[in-house]
Amino acid sequence: MKIKLNEEIIEYCKILKLKGIRTHFEEAMNESTDYEDFLHKLLTYKMEEKDKRSIDCRIRNAHLPYRQYFEDIEMDCLPADMQRKLPELATLDFIEKGKNIIMTGNPGTGKTMVSIALGLKACMAGYKVLFTTVPLLVTTLKECNSTKTLRYFENRFEKYDLVIADELGYTSFDREGTDLLFNNLSLRAARKSTIITSNLSFERWVEVFGDPTVTSAMIDRLTYKAILVNMEGDSYRLRETLRESGASMNFDKLII
Repeated sequence: MKIKLNEEIIEYCKILKLKGIRTHFEEAMNESTDYEDFLHKLLTYKMEEKDKRSIDCRIRNAHLPYRQYFEDIEMDCLPADMQRKLPELATLDFIEKGKNIIMTGNPGTGKTMVSIALGLKACMAGYKVLFTTVPLLVTTLKECNSTKTLRYFENRFEKYDLVIADELGYTSFDREGTDLLFNNLSLRAARKSTIITSNLSFERWVEVFGDPTVTSAMIDRLTYKAILVNMEGDSYRLRETLRESGASMNFDKLII
């Protein structure tokens, strides 16, 4: 009789799409002391399953290139300024305050990696996140502009709690691309957070945007009350590789 009841419970859970209850009802039954405790355990399992699905959905929709967890970051391989500021950034308080983070420095120092770790943690904390490269964002904006869907994209773009715009400085843009990027990043200014990584110092951003006036206005909007992180330093990846191999190297004498 009990076996038949269990089979029916499993079948009903399949029909009702109650995967968490289907998976754990026997475990809950064995651990429970009364009916209320049993029901509480079942509902707890169901809520945990729902939360996990929500997190997975936010991570998928964020388009993070890979999953980077904070506990896997070798802190002492990061530039000194990031080592000082990362514990504060990891609280995600900057998202609540609508602050931007601007990381500038030479390639390979961990800018993208730290940005992804922040994005992943934000997804897990319930925030809506988008990861994109700046060149891809500009291309998307121009395509939306040409197909008359720009307003739809802008409505979605400004609602993200955190946008990670990676790789500013690898390509330059025409005037249309510059204006579209400026307008959409301005929509978020002082309200929603944006992380921007760049291999160029601020005085060289004019190389990307072309127009000194627009460049100055862009920097002014993005850096207002922002957290600026100096990412100049030695290659994170090379330091990590050397550490794993037990080797050491004088980076001052290294020529790449």
